Amino acid sequence: MIIIKSPREIELMKKAGEVVGKVFLALEGNIKPGMSTQDVADIAEKVIRANKAYPTFLNYSGFPGAVCVSVNEEIVHGIPSKKRILRDGDIVSVDVGATLDGYIGDACRTYPVGICRESALRLIEVTKQSFFEGCKLVRPGVHLGDVSHAIQAYVESNGYSIIREYTGHGVGSHLHEDPYIPNYGSKGSGPILKEGMTLAIEPMVAEGHFAIRIMKDNWTAKTRDGKLSCHYENSIVVTKDGYEILTQAKEEN
Repeated sequence: MIIIKSPREIELMKKAGEVVGKVFLALEGNIKPGMSTQDVADIAEKVIRANKAYPTFLNYSGFPGAVCVSVNEEIVHGIPSKKRILRDGDIVSVDVGATLDGYIGDACRTYPVGICRESALRLIEVTKQSFFEGCKLVRPGVHLGDVSHAIQAYVESNGYSIIREYTGHGVGSHLHEDPYIPNYGSKGSGPILKEGMTLAIEPMVAEGHFAIRIMKDNWTAKTRDGKLSCHYENSIVVTKDGYEILTQAKEEN
């Protein structure tokens, strides 16, 4: 069942989303070669807790990190580690959840580390833009499959592929609510969007083939061919004439 949020619930989700946005402000420009992925997670957790929120992912279904930190060919669910050191030219996706007053903000950004090759920077930009290409269609009365199709079409037109196994989802007082939101699909399919739906839309894009493999930690997903992967996400609310991003700090507005 897809839960339509009340104005009060949406305001609470905005407050949680602002905490997530503050994490990204703290990370922007501060991810450097020589840092560990645990260092990145520590920055994120410090911001979350300083804003009286709780890191949603910590112990969620047993996940051991405060946030997910995924490097290069890692698609999603990378476990922060003091042993994993970032190097010049890496790209790193930081997936952040913050729970505040019972509601959740969920978003992801991918950052270049040091000096990256142009192809990696292009992958980051195309992944980010694919989110906005999909959201151009978000408004009441539109099939969710139209959004998914738009994301897929933009990604594939740029020579990349969409990860199939992981999708976006509804979000609210629970991290994963209905509906699930594939980043690929057919026009005219899926549920019809309604005002007050809150959705986490999150394209995960592969530089090469979309096939994946799961590592021995049973969390980290990587591209099977070892090529780069990128992840971009925001939580949004469907408004009467479009959408609003919920996972932004006020400084970003």
